[in-house]
Amino acid sequence: MRITSKVIGVGLLSMTTACSSLSWLNPFKEKDKNPPAALVDIKSPIPAKTVWKHSVGKAGLYVFSPALADNALFVADNDGTIERLDAATGRSQWKIKAGTDLTAGVGANGKLVAVGGTKGAVLAFDAATGAQLWKVQASSEVLSAPAVTDELVIVRSMDNKITAYDAKTGDRKWFLQRTTPPLTLRNAPGMVVAQPNVYVAQPAGKLLALALANGVPRFEVSVAEPRGATELERVSDIGGTPIVVGSDICAVTYQGKVGCFDLSTGVAKWSKPASSDVGVGADQRFVFVADDKGHVSAFSREGGQSAWKNDSLGNRVLSTPLSYGRVVAVGDFQGYVHLLSREDGSMLGRVATDGSPIRSAPVVAGSNMIFQTQSGTITAIAVE
Repeated sequence: MRITSKVIGVGLLSMTTACSSLSWLNPFKEKDKNPPAALVDIKSPIPAKTVWKHSVGKAGLYVFSPALADNALFVADNDGTIERLDAATGRSQWKIKAGTDLTAGVGANGKLVAVGGTKGAVLAFDAATGAQLWKVQASSEVLSAPAVTDELVIVRSMDNKITAYDAKTGDRKWFLQRTTPPLTLRNAPGMVVAQPNVYVAQPAGKLLALALANGVPRFEVSVAEPRGATELERVSDIGGTPIVVGSDICAVTYQGKVGCFDLSTGVAKWSKPASSDVGVGADQRFVFVADDKGHVSAFSREGGQSAWKNDSLGNRVLSTPLSYGRVVAVGDFQGYVHLLSREDGSMLGRVATDGSPIRSAPVVAGSNMIFQTQSGTITAIAVE
């Protein structure tokens, strides 16, 4: 995780300092006050296997998450490669070069694939063929994967401007800009679409709902209020992408709280102290948080009561948790995928990928869980 400082007066963004020695960019090359927890043998691990692997290319300083649409996976890398894979087998169906380095992706539905390029470029491609449809220029760097609907491609740039483009032509349909605090996380706060709104993670712990039709704010709620005596202590940005489950939308902030809100009104249902910059996982019963200390916790989705906490992965720089079947899966800075019991958090298994960090949000594709590493290995994992 990194901190970004806005240079007052000129509107530029510059990187200032790492907020944690646990950064996946340089993890534990020197002795650290908080070394990563050692991995211990698991007695009687559950049957888990790697179904397929595919390499797309390195993410570099950015984070690329796979996108699932119509039984296809869309993946990308920093070098400009975009690829469509068969979700069941990992076989490549097409592979293209965007013509520019990429900084964000992938957003996709069954018709269109969208990514962010260098200097704020936004590019859209045909999902069936990979042919480029259009290219536009955002107001600043894009680190968050675009949100794609049949009608719109919605982009959040680093100056906190949310812009909707026509999915067919790239013409701008609407935009909204929010101010940013003096210090924010240099991460990729995500967006999620649930008709008729798009929900946008914001700095300073805000969750913003905008009408898809015209960008008019439906509501803006605080997941957590910034607290502390210094600007660094007051950083409380939403981490990762909010998640929609049933009639709830849930999110977590750095140095703040995790909570769930009514999807239509924004009314808070519950919140609990938490700190994460990678977002939450959720299912019908639980909300899962991998915090900045490497602890994985489960909260009741209905009332927020603590269900369990696993602290055996301390300081291993964890990814967004993924709930699937009887397990909650989470990646770490060495490319391991850890399989925890959904019911009590006990460690059930472990699968290795390629040894590089897993920072992107995993997805479920059929009977497989899909993880992408920073070195670009796409791994499909199945649990019996």
